[in-house]
Amino acid sequence: MRMRPTLSWTPPEDLPPATTDPEPVADALSTGGVLVLSGAGISTESGIPDYRGEGGSLSRHTPMTYQDFTASARARRRYWARSHLGWRTFGRARANAGHRAVAAFGRHGLLSGVITQNVDGLHQAAGSEDVVELHGSLARVVCLACGAFSPRRELAERLEEANPGFDPVAAGINPDGDADLTDAQVADFRVVPCASCGGILKPDVVFFGENVPPRRVEHCRELVRESASLLVLGSSLTVMSGLRFVRQAAQDGKPVLIVNREPTRGDRHAFTRVSLPLGAALTTVAERLGITVDSQAAARR
Repeated sequence: MRMRPTLSWTPPEDLPPATTDPEPVADALSTGGVLVLSGAGISTESGIPDYRGEGGSLSRHTPMTYQDFTASARARRRYWARSHLGWRTFGRARANAGHRAVAAFGRHGLLSGVITQNVDGLHQAAGSEDVVELHGSLARVVCLACGAFSPRRELAERLEEANPGFDPVAAGINPDGDADLTDAQVADFRVVPCASCGGILKPDVVFFGENVPPRRVEHCRELVRESASLLVLGSSLTVMSGLRFVRQAAQDGKPVLIVNREPTRGDRHAFTRVSLPLGAALTTVAERLGITVDSQAAARR
């Protein structure tokens, strides 16, 4: 279950063509039991960039690995400086039409669950319940020494106190909350230790090169087994952490439907791939099902 960095994937020429008709998605939802698997693409309309696809941040950004973070104080300083600045952007992000549509499908009893590869908490902000955060959440921090968890907002306050006046201009923000800063901009940043034991603090997210907790993976596998179909939203499925559930559903003979603008690594296992912007596609699906999407959810956080 070790997640090694997989930074690129080139689709083969024989992938099945996509469609711009979301009707198959509406048909699947109308029968219920749909398990949603979402990726970074569902949050791009909230101002959080994708890793891949057009304008993806992998063209300029290599995500932090668990090995680098734990082995190097310099890497931790660089990470926390960049993440501290990026956290401000994440804190301002609001759920978009795609998140709100997923929440509406759940309220109407059409979903068997929601698994997200995202760490931004926007599904919950839109009103979705019992969301499985496959890669964790930036809203929590864990101590690698004593295992204590604490809210990210508390760490943000401590970092503000330790770094008064820290307000550099970033070249961009990445899906993991990491702002693009130069080494010179982070050179004087002060990292704070665990308030309980003085240990190393880490965001409660699965870095590249780190294990997804086995119990979490098994819980997701059980959700796939209990579902009638799998709906992938905004994921390229390049890394195995999400692709394995697509493969499992396909092997079990369950329909896999993908809504993603670009080809994905799971297309050959899919019943259909809809190439449309997620907000527009899911809003259209909701309208066809006679479901009202809660526009007020965008303000929740």
